[in-house]
Amino acid sequence: MIKSAIRIARILRVRRGWRPQGNYHGATGRFPGRHAPPPGREAGLVALVALVAVAAAFGKPVQLDSGLVQGEVVEGTTIQVFRGIPYAAPPVGDLRWREPATVASWEGVRAARQFSNICHQGPALAAMTQEALPTRSEDCLYLNVWTGAIGHEAKQPVMVWIHGGGLTLGWGHQRGYDGTHLASQGVVLVSINYRLGALGFLAHPLLTEEAGVSGNYGLKDQIAALEWVQRNIAAFGGDPDNVTIFGESAGGTSVHALIASSHAKGLVHRGIAQSPWVTGSNYALLDEALPTVGSASETGRQWVDTHFESIDSAAKLRGLSAEDLFTAQEAGYAVAVTIDGDFMPDHAVNVYARGEQLDVPVIADTNTDEGTIFMNLLPFNTPEAFRAAMQEGFGDHAATILELYPVTDLGSLFGAKNQLITDTWFLQNTRNMLAGMANVSSKGWQYHFSRRAPQAPMLGAFHGMEIGYAFGNLQADAATEDRALSEAMTRYWVQFATTGDPNVDGLPAWPAYDPETDQHLELGDEIGVGAGYRKDALDTLNAIWAAR
Repeated sequence: MIKSAIRIARILRVRRGWRPQGNYHGATGRFPGRHAPPPGREAGLVALVALVAVAAAFGKPVQLDSGLVQGEVVEGTTIQVFRGIPYAAPPVGDLRWREPATVASWEGVRAARQFSNICHQGPALAAMTQEALPTRSEDCLYLNVWTGAIGHEAKQPVMVWIHGGGLTLGWGHQRGYDGTHLASQGVVLVSINYRLGALGFLAHPLLTEEAGVSGNYGLKDQIAALEWVQRNIAAFGGDPDNVTIFGESAGGTSVHALIASSHAKGLVHRGIAQSPWVTGSNYALLDEALPTVGSASETGRQWVDTHFESIDSAAKLRGLSAEDLFTAQEAGYAVAVTIDGDFMPDHAVNVYARGEQLDVPVIADTNTDEGTIFMNLLPFNTPEAFRAAMQEGFGDHAATILELYPVTDLGSLFGAKNQLITDTWFLQNTRNMLAGMANVSSKGWQYHFSRRAPQAPMLGAFHGMEIGYAFGNLQADAATEDRALSEAMTRYWVQFATTGDPNVDGLPAWPAYDPETDQHLELGDEIGVGAGYRKDALDTLNAIWAAR
């Protein structure tokens, strides 16, 4: 930056008449002509231009309810990015396993040019995405803002990204979540961190005894971030009355849950659930077991008893060292959204079926091959083991499941496992979410992402593949057809965030979802309308769900 300032200063010097005349004097390094600048004047100009350049690169400070922050301009753009803004107090010490608390104010201008620590997690996701694992900490409740609208009179729609990772992994500034491109399309983009694993979702009798409920701390962090948006996003040029939440996988789970919770009322105006992970086992009643999952409190109690001794009070839980908690968490914790009668009154599937969700427009659906990257999580690797697992998992319904996902040899096993995961972990309750939109006045839209991975065709249209297309963050060598698909998706997404309807001039019409017609928009090698995607299989799975 300083070198650039020196170059600018020299250009200005020439333009202002400080053009050296006469012969260059090699010994002194000066031109002895009468127009040489006075001693110190060039240095002063260089310093002035450097200050101007720094100010332009950093942008003007923005006033928040907690203090001033200063971001920086993304190189080569007019977009400003503000990194690592705290939206809640660090959930440490006595604030561990409590609802997020108000962030403390600060004096002066807080630099918002470095991303924050991330919430504690293991290294698996970073290894999968081949990213360096950022510093992990309990002090992780921060968000990031990309905007090109500061100072604009007309406020732009706001899109809040909720990362995925099974509610145990991930962070808001992963490489693929850069918001520069979306911000350049006319939205203010926010990405957030939230508590993960046991630190974010532990339900325990001791915590319930103290507060009346426990669990869902990570989801309550998301609510706190949305409340921060309401208080502060106008300062970045965003419209607090037009906020779209969107997320993928566990981020889609979060969108699905937030729209089912009255706690998000007034904070969310639209939602995009990309491959939401919603099953019979990742929602758990606080104090009662379900046929598919134990109670959240019992799961939490067993986890604490397994890893720690003599924990007989909430104070002792909070007194555990962060290092010991991190070690126990990395050993595994069965994360679930807790049905606590408050934040989550019922399984979200039932909330949508009764039409009790927030009355806001929704886009949702899945990719063709959600299961390919999860194959190792299903340990049955022979046809015989697959059939035995279906018998154990589905009991009287096993024969029906094996008709839906037939396996005759090793060659058919891969496809059956892929489709089973795609349908039961993601697609089934995505379609149920959309069907529930018929119970409210707002509309829903279904998509099906089918573009096969050009660099890994065996994985097909795998889980998470659509993220780069929706953000406009493809690799530099992406093919022309991939760039065209990405442009279309970002236009659909931004149009939906702007108006509540994804249809936009110049792109194929996208029909609203109707359970009778069961239409969707396929986003793949071509963009077009289809109908009845996996209808018979999903109807059968719903019948089994109801019977269980």
